Amino acid sequence: MIKTPYYLIDESKLLRNLERIAYVREHSGAKALLALKCFATWSVFGLMSRYMDGTTSSSLNEVKLGKLKFPGETHAYSVAYADDEIAEVLGHSDKIIFNSISQLERFEQASSEHVRGLRLNPGVSSSEFIIADPSRPFSRLGEWDADKVMGVIDKISGFMIHNNCENSDFELFDRMLSQIEERFGALLEKVEWVSLGGGIHFTGEGYPLDIFCARLKAFAERFGVQVYLEPGEAAITLSSSLQVTVLDTLFNGKQLAIVDSSIEAHMLDLLIYRQPARMAPCDGPHEYMVCGKSCLAGDIFGEFRFDQPLQIGDRLSFIDAAGYTMVKKNWFNGVQMPSIAVKRLDGEVELVREFGFDDFVGSLS
Repeated sequence: MIKTPYYLIDESKLLRNLERIAYVREHSGAKALLALKCFATWSVFGLMSRYMDGTTSSSLNEVKLGKLKFPGETHAYSVAYADDEIAEVLGHSDKIIFNSISQLERFEQASSEHVRGLRLNPGVSSSEFIIADPSRPFSRLGEWDADKVMGVIDKISGFMIHNNCENSDFELFDRMLSQIEERFGALLEKVEWVSLGGGIHFTGEGYPLDIFCARLKAFAERFGVQVYLEPGEAAITLSSSLQVTVLDTLFNGKQLAIVDSSIEAHMLDLLIYRQPARMAPCDGPHEYMVCGKSCLAGDIFGEFRFDQPLQIGDRLSFIDAAGYTMVKKNWFNGVQMPSIAVKRLDGEVELVREFGFDDFVGSLS
């Protein structure tokens, strides 16, 4: 039995998402790139690369990882590139997307032989959280002035537009894409490719895939472009879990259970957005607040119900624990870093990485 805490990636559940991505690729003509900012556990890239066209990145390290570990295209994007990294970014990517006209012009000569794109900001998004809203007031993410962009249109061959965030509503996607067409149509007609970014939850249950595919195809045909999608969460949703063990129970007005993990260290995105972790539904009579073992008072996974009272040594499983977890895990309080295990398609569970004291020491100075 693998010692907790550990992340468990189930390839059979991952495959469900990948097959839907493949369906969209086939029926819409769009290409799909894994967004490494969300999920970068390369132990399952062998499976994922059979159903996707490559990767997209947010930093030099992600560009290099994509080029090294994931066959296909490697797109490079960053909010800002530094002088001392641009050569490596170009050397490891097929396309480079600049966040601003300023960056495009600054590195125009260095990237003259490269496929170049520019990020556009349409001023609308689906985000419910200001911290994640790329179209928030005074956003630094992309160019919004179509006239200014038209002035550099001869320097690029494509655009990236990322304004969907956990958007499972096709009608909202459709409305926002129509706004993009209206606002930037003259620009879109002059390029060869357009990435519509990530955040489109098209692998979710009940999503109208055929209508989605038709909309993407119509967009591509109207402007004569190759469409790209950048699924992150959509590629790995519900594929993984965080396995933990109960270390202690106590009562302080509520029944509490402390586990050998930490939401701040191992599921940080939930803390940032003030969302509870998830377990398989249970309406049992025993309710517990499940808490992490760090010193942060708010290190709380959430409140859950169980069929039986929790005992020290019981194992619990937080579901949907892939997106923005392993890429954000940290050594806060020196809490043991979760191992990473993969349940392969044949059912065998493989422990692919363990972390120890040397890793903790090596992360410091």
